[in-house]
Amino acid sequence: MSDNAPDPESLRALGERLDEAQRRTAATQKRGEPPTSMGIAFRFTTELMSAVVVGAAIGWGLDWLFHTRPVFLLVMFVLGAAAGIRNVMRAAKEINAGIAAANDKGK
Repeated sequence: MSDNAPDPESLRALGERLDEAQRRTAATQKRGEPPTSMGIAFRFTTELMSAVVVGAAIGWGLDWLFHTRPVFLLVMFVLGAAAGIRNVMRAAKEINAGIAAANDKGK
């Protein structure tokens, strides 16, 4: 071992302090309220639109770079839409799991 190796006792003490801090933080954090309908709609809209805009922007950039208007724009727009739909489905699954867990906890 090198001379700069940390003392095992100090590492153990640090680990105990970190565990205690995590326990205190977890105890003070409360479970958030379930999302509202407006919040869910806003999240879905954001997920879908951001993927479509990013896909279209990448397609536009590739078309500009290769002078091939509008081939890449159309392809990347469709891929962005597909990615956006996938993101919405993933978000819906996450929200449903959170609501189910809250309902199970309340029983």
